[in-house]
Amino acid sequence: MRRAAAILVSNPLSLLGLILVGIILICAVFADFIAPFPEHRGAVVDFANFNQAPRWPHLMGTDLVGRDLFSRVIYAYRISLILGVVVLGIAVPVGVTVGLIAGYFGRYTEFALMRVTDVFLSIPPLVLAMSIMGVLEPTLINGMLAVTAMWWPWYARLVYNMTRGEKEEGYVLAAELIGASRLHVIFREILPNCFPSIITKMTLDLGFIILIASSLSFLGLGVQPPTPDLGSMVADGAKYLPDSWWLTIFPSLAILVAVFGFNLIGDALRELFGADQ
Repeated sequence: MRRAAAILVSNPLSLLGLILVGIILICAVFADFIAPFPEHRGAVVDFANFNQAPRWPHLMGTDLVGRDLFSRVIYAYRISLILGVVVLGIAVPVGVTVGLIAGYFGRYTEFALMRVTDVFLSIPPLVLAMSIMGVLEPTLINGMLAVTAMWWPWYARLVYNMTRGEKEEGYVLAAELIGASRLHVIFREILPNCFPSIITKMTLDLGFIILIASSLSFLGLGVQPPTPDLGSMVADGAKYLPDSWWLTIFPSLAILVAVFGFNLIGDALRELFGADQ
């Protein structure tokens, strides 16, 4: 851990990514204490501060009903991170299990599982999510399900390719020779050697999940008002460009910072695990 921390901190870009993600996490966890107007995350109207440009105490300005944009961006980070964690919490176990079983058993099991995976991979992710959300009611839970449905195949394909190579390694053959069960070989021998790549991909995917979720909200298929969401704030503000530029610019920058930060950390982890190997 000390060596990993030293490597991450020594790289300026990795350090920048850690700082950005750290700020996002702090804002999401402690939003109730950091947001200057926590009540503005809901259905609040303050026409006395209607559509104000950035100035104290509204650092990012206010929206069309007088709500503080900075407070809403902070709470939107919380929603986005919850969505990302839940999506990965479902997609990763499903995809990893499918990839391990298909890669280890091969033959008909591999054919059946990977052809289903290929069907999902052949559909553009955003189109698949839009199709699901077009049928379901646009809520946060349904948004999580829609994004999960498009995310697990990538982990299945990644782990499948790794398992095909790992199952021919000496440590796997040795475990089989001493009578280890197939479940032991898959989950205790092969899976731990896939962890570095899985963790790296999870870090990279957090930013992309936030981007996809924001895209769905931008199209009106994600989190619904008055719940703060970065994508819906960008969509609402785009109607009033360039006069009320802050309504779109600041939520867009919030999305950019999240994607950029998680990508920097993901790249750093990839270099770290590559150096270890």
